Amino acid sequence: MDHMVIGGGRHHPSLGDSTEFEKEANLSLSDRLKPFKSSQFDPDAFINSKCENMAEKELRYLTVYLKDLQKASAEEMRKSVYANYAAFIRTAKEISALEGQLLSLRNLLSAQAAVIHGLSDGVHVNSLSPGIHGPSDEEQSSKKSSQVIKIESWLGEFLETQEVLLAERRVEEALVALDEGDNVVSDANDRGALSPAMLISLQNAITKSRLKLADQLVETARQTSTKGAELRTVVLALKRLGDGPRAHSLLLNAHRQKLQLGMQNLEPGGTYCTTLSKLVFSAIAHASSDSLAVFGEDTSYTSELVSWAVKETEKFGMIMMKQTLYSAAASGKLRAAAECVQICLGHCVLLESRGLALSPVLLKHFKPLVEQALTTNLKRIEQNTAALAASDDWCLVLPPGGVVIGGVSSSVPKLSTSAHRFNSMVQDLFENVEPMETLQLVTPLLEGVVQVFNTYINMLIHAFPVSVTEQNQEGAVISIVKEAVTESQQLALLANALLLSDEHIPRAAAKLLAQTIRNNDVSSRQDLDRQNRVAEQRDWKKRLQKSVDRLRDSFCRQHALELIFTEDGEVRLTAQLYTNMDGYSEEPEWFPSSIFQELFMKLTHIATLAADMFVGRERFATILLMRLTETVVLYLSDDQTFWDEIEQGQKPLGPFGLQQFYLDMEFVILFASQGRFLSRSLQQVAKDIIARAIDAVSASGIDPYSTLPEDEWFAEVAQIATKMLSGKADFENDDPDPLSPTASVPAN
Repeated sequence: MDHMVIGGGRHHPSLGDSTEFEKEANLSLSDRLKPFKSSQFDPDAFINSKCENMAEKELRYLTVYLKDLQKASAEEMRKSVYANYAAFIRTAKEISALEGQLLSLRNLLSAQAAVIHGLSDGVHVNSLSPGIHGPSDEEQSSKKSSQVIKIESWLGEFLETQEVLLAERRVEEALVALDEGDNVVSDANDRGALSPAMLISLQNAITKSRLKLADQLVETARQTSTKGAELRTVVLALKRLGDGPRAHSLLLNAHRQKLQLGMQNLEPGGTYCTTLSKLVFSAIAHASSDSLAVFGEDTSYTSELVSWAVKETEKFGMIMMKQTLYSAAASGKLRAAAECVQICLGHCVLLESRGLALSPVLLKHFKPLVEQALTTNLKRIEQNTAALAASDDWCLVLPPGGVVIGGVSSSVPKLSTSAHRFNSMVQDLFENVEPMETLQLVTPLLEGVVQVFNTYINMLIHAFPVSVTEQNQEGAVISIVKEAVTESQQLALLANALLLSDEHIPRAAAKLLAQTIRNNDVSSRQDLDRQNRVAEQRDWKKRLQKSVDRLRDSFCRQHALELIFTEDGEVRLTAQLYTNMDGYSEEPEWFPSSIFQELFMKLTHIATLAADMFVGRERFATILLMRLTETVVLYLSDDQTFWDEIEQGQKPLGPFGLQQFYLDMEFVILFASQGRFLSRSLQQVAKDIIARAIDAVSASGIDPYSTLPEDEWFAEVAQIATKMLSGKADFENDDPDPLSPTASVPAN
């Protein structure tokens, strides 16, 4: 019988950037099947058109694509069959009723023919040929009288025998006697030995005996004590009596009664789900075996069996939802819900070899509840983490019960309190759930984890000082977590996000996905499924990393704003910082501007802290310093008010201002290069800023290059500044030339 499968086409990751099949794979199933529905479809021409210029990788992709399309087509057909089972069964029953009416009509026609035959035999017709005469009327009457007496005697013995056989419940012998009676009636009818009235009386007597036997069999089949081989014997006897539809219905009702009796004896408990599931699907399996043994693969009976199995499965599903799944979904007991569903689906799979694919029936009811349990778990993670984030001191510590070996903490990564809680709950979410590929919940699970991680990242962003936190529509500052005041605390926020996204969460997800692939029953698809899962996991991990990037950018924005603005909100990095340097008779003492000195000191301090916090993840620390430096320099580059004052202000930029501007940018490039976080972007932006400042001086009629020192001077002053600011300068033995460009550099 047809399997009931609900499914559709499967989408594969692309193996090329511009293949035609990638576009087709994104279409709906009906659109993808259109080329194959045409009556003029040529398989060879189709393959040749697709494969003419293909590489080996594209050919492999085409093979997988066609196999998936074949599977999707078969599943669509089976889904259609499943959707029309009710109409099919109703039609089959109507056909069975029509067959019964036709049988009655045939019997009436036979009786009418017998009457006509009897009347014709009763008329004596003399032969037209002279000297030839038929039997006399007396001879015919004597012969018929003898046959009537003989049949009447047989009928009396037949009825007496049937009474005895029915009383002793000797079904097989009663069936043989009824067959013999049918033969007697047929023979008498053919020979015309009986009158129509006598023939009808004989037929009625046999029919009454047949009905008595059928009633007795029905009564026996309805008794709960009739089981196993005895039940099959009774049903087979009813079928031989010509009442197959009722016999099949009695067979299914008998199995339903047995199932209901077994369910009444069950008591709720720890093994309730397993016991009930085994009981229900065992009953369906036995009913399928009995139906096949008695009725074979007759379509009308197999369809009724499928409909009956679906109804019993739906009843079972409703019981399981009331007893287990509703409460598990409401309380977020995802493990209990998943285990219950896995047990039920496991028993369903055993019936597929019998042609009964009942998993879609259960999934239709179970999947929404498991999804609800998953959603409840995810909300619980958010709530618990938010509660701890409100009081987290943002200090990195070992997890509760962390292992200590020889007085030194083991290599267990350190997180803050809320991050430890978030990690433990996510790990439990992955570990407490069996592979959910059958429920198609692996992707929603991963998606849900990404969402709760984004929520946690938002909490960490709001832990930065109020000046950079996001605001709601009314303008009120959102504050749901404890503020991270010090740079060490703020770096701990980044450490939380980095370790969770780069190590803890992906490791748990990889374990779940690997287990799902191992449990895949279709070995021919394992390699493709593994490739799909790896690609899915890679994309999923990138989404986690994007959330970490948001937190990192918030960190950089926070510290850039602290440098650029005062506590009162006034801008420190203004054009007057450079335009006011000219117009004095004395040359200023050359040293990087205070804001860039503070940037250097801040970066140095952050680099020291990051070296301890991000052991083994130095690249992240380097990118962090790079982004922070770029944020400050890009602000300067994009501040149109600043450049309007420089280029069009009342007091233009002069030679000294340009020299200071040049020195500040060279200082930034130097310490970024020494710290190994100088990016090409930062270097290019700094050079563009210098070029723009030079153009501004040139526009005022001054030759900037006649006033600027050589590049070595800027490099030397910047180098001295870095040594002095880092406390590594030593000028005791220095005797600088008063004419040198560095003679005016202060010693402290």
